[in-house]
Amino acid sequence: MRKAAAVAAVGVAALAVRRYAALRKPLSAVAPELRSPRMLVSSIPMNARTLPIIRMLMAFKSRPQPGVTVAERHVGAIAVFVLTPTGQPVPRPGVLSLHGGGMCAGSAQLEIQPAGRLAHALGAVVVSPNYRLAPENPFPAGLDDCMATLQWMVSHAEELGIDPSRIAVCGTSAGGGLAAAVAQRAVDEGISVRAQALVSPMLDDRTALRDDLAGRGELTWTPKSNRWAWTAYLGREPRRSSAPEYAAPARRTDVAGLPPAWIGVGDLEVFFEENVAYAERLEAAGVPSQLVAVPGMYHTADGILQKVPSMRDFHASMVQFLRVHLDAPEWND
Repeated sequence: MRKAAAVAAVGVAALAVRRYAALRKPLSAVAPELRSPRMLVSSIPMNARTLPIIRMLMAFKSRPQPGVTVAERHVGAIAVFVLTPTGQPVPRPGVLSLHGGGMCAGSAQLEIQPAGRLAHALGAVVVSPNYRLAPENPFPAGLDDCMATLQWMVSHAEELGIDPSRIAVCGTSAGGGLAAAVAQRAVDEGISVRAQALVSPMLDDRTALRDDLAGRGELTWTPKSNRWAWTAYLGREPRRSSAPEYAAPARRTDVAGLPPAWIGVGDLEVFFEENVAYAERLEAAGVPSQLVAVPGMYHTADGILQKVPSMRDFHASMVQFLRVHLDAPEWND
């Protein structure tokens, strides 16, 4: 394992150096406090050649902060991690948290740290599944796993110490897209979801067909990576005419009645316009929505630089939104 990790690290370093040479100009658009060498690791393009390396890097297990316990459970064949804040009264709110990774990589164990941060901030039980990944398991496999986890949270609410009437769904990037799809299916299937928090969500396969993105997506998650990932997830090339229901949440024609939404995105991201458009459609349909668009922010900046002021404010905005809609008491963040 160590040898494989070392080989992967060398490959990542080589790719990062090449990417840096190509990104000198786009880097100038990044907000000064969001510039970091660590962003270069997230700039590796996703394709069939790099996917094994990306998966290896995103399979490591992070740790929650003190005051949050982690238990591994199973929903069918899917491993899920249950993060529970200690010393707080039950029943608590519940949050279904879905990891990122372009629908093709990522893991719940890698995101234990941010999931634990959310559990601590909200005094909520956070449940994060290792949903199946494309291209081996294209749509709807991953979404089905996320829905099964939501249903498990409801049916095991007493055991988990969750109030089943106070459950929200959240996710970042691909996880944000899945969270939006879960919110839609939950409404259609009569499952109560109080709110949805979508961080730079991957919502619209039609973005992968555009060539007029005004330079967005030159950093970290690129248009090429986006098209490759959508192709893997759909099991075919994206097309403007159609996509399966729930695969691309932005395609839903009637968004009235969906749970209140918080959508946060950087203005340098390939997802910027689709995220803004979705937030505006929700608001126009009477869905309470909060859009937070951060100037000079690239994809994954909130994960890479959690402690800089703009990203602390970004996270705090999401937490406050969830706190209000989950009727969660104000614990220390």
